[in-house]
Amino acid sequence: MIGPVGARLLPLLLLIFVVRPGLPVCVDIPTDGSAGPGPPIVTEAVLGRGAKLICISCLTREEVKTVTSVVWNYLTDNNTLAVPIFRYKDRHAIDVAGPWEKRLIWNGSFDLQDVSIRIVNVTLNDSGTYHCNVSRQFEFGSVYYPMLNRSRVVRLNVNPTDKADPTTVYSEVMMYVLLVCLTLWLLVEMVYCYRKISRADEHTQDPA
Repeated sequence: MIGPVGARLLPLLLLIFVVRPGLPVCVDIPTDGSAGPGPPIVTEAVLGRGAKLICISCLTREEVKTVTSVVWNYLTDNNTLAVPIFRYKDRHAIDVAGPWEKRLIWNGSFDLQDVSIRIVNVTLNDSGTYHCNVSRQFEFGSVYYPMLNRSRVVRLNVNPTDKADPTTVYSEVMMYVLLVCLTLWLLVEMVYCYRKISRADEHTQDPA
């Protein structure tokens, strides 16, 4: 049986277990460039800072050996022409020559389910649509090598200055209000305890 203390700690332990890093948990994010429906992933960036282009393609059968290759493209001419800007294969990143040369960093996971990249020192010209193409070749025995392709579309919007997020401002205000309320509550508790101790001392001294 779980005691009162254990009952209180059980939800916390379950939360830690769920969010603990290293677990084989993958949440796919389909977009209109994949087999599943959904809008492009919109990413906001600030001029001169870094921006992560998220691309996640989950493995359904992790026990099967796969060879994964990733190609990132930038779409031009009304999203009709794909210009390769980054390649990743056999655990090696290949930086393609062009405006993004030496500004793209591999930001994916070791198991190659997250194949995201990061743009360093974002410029206004980096705004636009990016296409992430993931190819996996599965090995079943020594004869059968099926190929699976997945695509993701990412829209990057570069802003000259940092925009104030209303959600962030609201969260900060609520945090300060909570801190003030907590401080006042502690003061009230201290005053109450002090008066209670003083009264107890007075009752103790009266018989004497």
